Amino acid sequence: MKHEIDLSKYLVRTDLAIESLSEDSSSNGVKVSEKKLEDICVTTVMVSRKGSKKIGKKPGKYITIEFQDITDEENRKKVSQVFVKELKKLVRLQSKEDHVLVIGLGNENSTPDALGPLTASQVTVTNHLYELGLLDPTFQRVSIFNPSVMGKTGIETSDLLGKLIELLNPSLLLVIDSLASTSINRVHKTIQMTDTGIHPGSGVGNKRKEISKELFGIPVIAIGVPMVVDAVTIVSDTINFLTQHYVYMKKHMNNPKYKLMTNINYLREKNEISSSDREKLLGLVGTLNEDEMKSLIYDVLTPVGYNFMVTTKEVDFIVEELSSLLSKGINKLLHNR
Repeated sequence: MKHEIDLSKYLVRTDLAIESLSEDSSSNGVKVSEKKLEDICVTTVMVSRKGSKKIGKKPGKYITIEFQDITDEENRKKVSQVFVKELKKLVRLQSKEDHVLVIGLGNENSTPDALGPLTASQVTVTNHLYELGLLDPTFQRVSIFNPSVMGKTGIETSDLLGKLIELLNPSLLLVIDSLASTSINRVHKTIQMTDTGIHPGSGVGNKRKEISKELFGIPVIAIGVPMVVDAVTIVSDTINFLTQHYVYMKKHMNNPKYKLMTNINYLREKNEISSSDREKLLGLVGTLNEDEMKSLIYDVLTPVGYNFMVTTKEVDFIVEELSSLLSKGINKLLHNR
């Protein structure tokens, strides 16, 4: 009898719908479509109630934009254009008088978690002008709020927003937050938008009350970028990269041209490693499948407290670039600027 591993106890941490998909997801209430825009990939995932049970994500629409380094100005411009175009598919407003409440979730004192507050603080606020009757008709009625985190305020964010919504009666919540991924390839290089709302802190194992239409009675659009991965993911991905590098070297080792090359990006080639080569390279560990590998790494790191949440060394600069990109996109969408 084949031994089945229950990965639920291993807290595989991801906020991204595309990372929850399996090969048979499309036949189980999940519809996936993908399009390429030069080196930008946009994936739309539609999850039904049936599909929700299958992949563990709420029913609704998830749009994921995957891109290259946005520190490059041309890349940033292209990503910004795609972001605005895709966000328009989720944001439905009847008039410029509809009140949009922009929420920046996260801790502004923790750089990887500061994306929400930094983005919201750069969105153009107009509600005070609307109240005075001075709002230009080309501008949307907009307020922002940064609720910080429960560890600093002692107040559940969802409860705080509930009272604020009672006071302001907005037409739409636009929520920005930092996410977690199960792939180091997606950190800082992915934007997810969804109409299903959000569970603050779920990606880092600190799940709080959800922020959603079901709870508040108004549409909730969540925008997030994965800013961290856990150590299990890093080790697992590194082992996979090691096997890909091994296959690449084995394939090209007798090629004279290869011997003259430096800084080879072996990931550009999709090479499958055989089970025998994998076992030869990694020994007993090489006989494990991906799920078994992650569970083993989790068992090794967690008891000694080393399953850290990790980000990149240039995160200070990256979070500024990302918050600027998101806020400018939101301003362009809401205010035609």
